[in-house]
Amino acid sequence: MMSPRSYGAGGVPAMAIRRRTMLKGMVGGAGALAGLPLLSACGDDSGGGGSAGGTVSFGSNWSDEVPKKGIQAMMDAYGKGKVDINTVDHNSFQENINNYLQGGPDDVFGWFAGYRMQFFAEQGLIGDISDVWSDIGGGFSDAMKQQSTGKDGKQYFVPIYYYPWAVFYRKSVWQEKGYEPPATMDDFTKLAGQMKKDGLTPIAFCDSDGWPAMGTFDYINMRTNGYQFHMDLTAHKESWDQKKVKDVFDNWKQLLPYQSPDALGLTWQEGAQALGTGKAGMYLLGSFVTRQFTDPAVLADIDFFPFPEIAVEGTDSVEAPIDGLMLTKKGGDNQAARDFLAFMGSAAGQEAYFSVDTSNLMTVKDADTSSYTDFNKKLAGVITDAKHISQFFDRDALPAMANNVMIPALQSFLKDGTVDTANLEAQAKALYAAQ
Repeated sequence: MMSPRSYGAGGVPAMAIRRRTMLKGMVGGAGALAGLPLLSACGDDSGGGGSAGGTVSFGSNWSDEVPKKGIQAMMDAYGKGKVDINTVDHNSFQENINNYLQGGPDDVFGWFAGYRMQFFAEQGLIGDISDVWSDIGGGFSDAMKQQSTGKDGKQYFVPIYYYPWAVFYRKSVWQEKGYEPPATMDDFTKLAGQMKKDGLTPIAFCDSDGWPAMGTFDYINMRTNGYQFHMDLTAHKESWDQKKVKDVFDNWKQLLPYQSPDALGLTWQEGAQALGTGKAGMYLLGSFVTRQFTDPAVLADIDFFPFPEIAVEGTDSVEAPIDGLMLTKKGGDNQAARDFLAFMGSAAGQEAYFSVDTSNLMTVKDADTSSYTDFNKKLAGVITDAKHISQFFDRDALPAMANNVMIPALQSFLKDGTVDTANLEAQAKALYAAQ
């Protein structure tokens, strides 16, 4: 899964990553593996393409089965040179990204748009690819270019897909029970109450990895206070210790009785299983959740609705993280790496990925979308109709704020329904002042 979790730049201790190894289920953080070598630029998986255009080393965090195959399909379609891919467990890659970029990185690596890209650009750890954008830029919307641009006006990122976050459900379950998509928070809460009476877990909620809860916070904040307040809060242009933030948690508190009771012990994949088997009524997550539905009948039965209105009228602010590739400083002198990035930002490259993983949407305007299902088209329409697009809290905010402050605060809130906004503000003030 190319999940939204993306920590590590803000002082997280190094967790060792061995090349040629897929690190799964790491518990306990850096201490268990301290002193082992970090990820280095050597391939561990099958390469792609021919040999005419030079060799590129590629640090990939697409470690789950389906996206890994999607990336391999892109590499197989690339015809200008050899690509040595170094695949590492997704979460481990994120947790070590700062050390990776400052150590012996690959030429190119998988990463995220927006602030998470801009952070490393400001640190001087990634390469300027404005020249690549001069060739591929016509294939992207202005919004995609904006999300790929650093604060200095240069481009540093090639977007390859995006995935809207929405509330997913099974149509057959809803038809059987007579449920209707809710338009407002009041409707949402009433529907959840009815689902609970009907013996369902109303809202699948799984936060053992720490990042999924951020999506709920983002939507409730945008629906309560508006997109601009949300973005200003993530940038610490607004204080955390104020009524508007407390209102977010008060609104969320209405939903706590209807979320999975053991949420902190469940993975996002387990939430998908609960939805797919009809045990849960709803699930707020990115469209990548559909990768878990391997039964075609179940996949065809999945639908979604936007997170409902609260205080701010409408649902025109959408969470839709964008994933893609960047060039390291080391790779800046390798023309083959720039050629590879250009291909990954082409229609041919993205069509190759989509042929394997249809849970995400292509970012290139001239990509062939004739294979889009009605479900894909509906997802794309959400973005077309959006007035504002957020990335995800751990992409829009300072990395240390997301990892060191927000995850513990949200998990504590999920346990007992309380949050100390004064403490959030004190920590945010210290972290942002240090930047």
